[in-house]
Formats: sequence, C-alpha cells, structure tokens
Amino acid sequence: MHSFEGTAGRGTLLTFDCYGTLIDWEGGILAALRAAYPEAAAVEDERLLGEFHAAQNRLKTSEYRPYRQLLTETSVEVARANAWDTEDELAAGVPASIPSWRPFPDTNPALSRLAVAGVTLGILSNIDDDLLAGTLKHFDVEFGLLGTAQRLRSYKPAAPHFERGREWAAGFDRWLHVAQSLFHDVTPATSFGVPVVWVNRKGEPRPDDADPVRIAPDLAAAAAWLLP
Repeated sequence: MHSFEGTAGRGTLLTFDCYGTLIDWEGGILAALRAAYPEAAAVEDERLLGEFHAAQNRLKTSEYRPYRQLLTETSVEVARANAWDTEDELAAGVPASIPSWRPFPDTNPALSRLAVAGVTLGILSNIDDDLLAGTLKHFDVEFGLLGTAQRLRSYKPAAPHFERGREWAAGFDRWLHVAQSLFHDVTPATSFGVPVVWVNRKGEPRPDDADPVRIAPDLAAAAAWLLP
C-alpha cells in the first residue's frame, strides 16, 4: 500500500476521470435518453443504465470512432432493443447534451482547494475535444493537462490514457489518478501499476482486482485526505 496522505501540493499531479467522477454522468445520460425517447421515462434507472453500458461496451470493441458517434450508435442500440424510434436524429441529441451536464455539488469546492494548494490538475477522459470544451466551462479551476479519447484514439479501460498520464507524471514528484468507475479506471489503473483514488460515489463493494490507495465516498473526502 502506497502512502500519499497529506502529500498533495506543488510537485503533485492529480488526473481525474471526468464523467462520473466530476460530472454527474448518470443524471446526464438518463435525462438525455429520456429527452430523445419519451418511452424511456417508463424504464427504471438501473435497467436503462445497464442496457446503455452493455451496448456501449459492445460497440467499443470495434475500431475507434469519435465519442459523439459512439454515443449516437449506443443510443440507437438501446432504442432498437426497446422497439423505440431508431432515427439517428433522435439519438444525436444525446451526445449534444453533454456540455449541459452539471458537476456534482462537491466537485468545484474540492478542485478549488486542490488548486490553491498548488496541485496540477489533469483530465483523462473517454470524450471528444469539443464536448469536453463545453464541460470545462462548468469548473472553477483550469486543467493544465487534457487527455481525451479523440487525442489518444482509444477508450479506457485500454492502456493509452494511463500511458499518457505516466508520460505527464515524469515531470512531477508524485502522481495519483482519481476516478469513480471501477471498470474504466480503478481496475485498469491497478493492473497498470497506477496509484488510484477510488471515489466510490455509489457505495459499491470493493472487488478483488482493484487496489486503490484510498477509497473516498466523494471528492470532498478525497481532497480532505490529500490535504488534511
């Protein structure tokens, strides 16, 4: 087990997953799907999210394409599985809504606290550059380093995002990745030897194949551990 408690400051690089960790991804995607497909209002949250994740993970196994396209195709697959209208024009509204998705209430206070302490902040995200640009307007801090699926032509949990983080980390004393998703971030970070803080917003059980250096219920708790 690594010891990072109380060590954040100048010389520290923190990279964040964005959607699900900083931004309320589930709230955003549920609202977007229900705006595109009125029938989705009758589907329970967990079922709709499960169908979405399953469809997207199947599509990610093929060749890289922009996230806007991937999200549109995923939405069409969900619609098809439920016998809803599968017009691309409806599905295109789902990725178009991403810049309007809001941060969690604890996000900006925690990020501001870290930035004031001199921590360098970066993002490693499965997203297109233009969609991330819209999201960045919701934050009270600047992220000096941005690693997107578009720039890396890859999606987590594959290695390129973590390799980019390791390249950035060469110029710092310490590096931690901070993320909510076990599948996309915490488990692969463990396998790649990347120290990771798991922001366990959903209170999930810890799996055997993940070894975070810290488990925090939210970003405020993660920042408090790093800056006691």
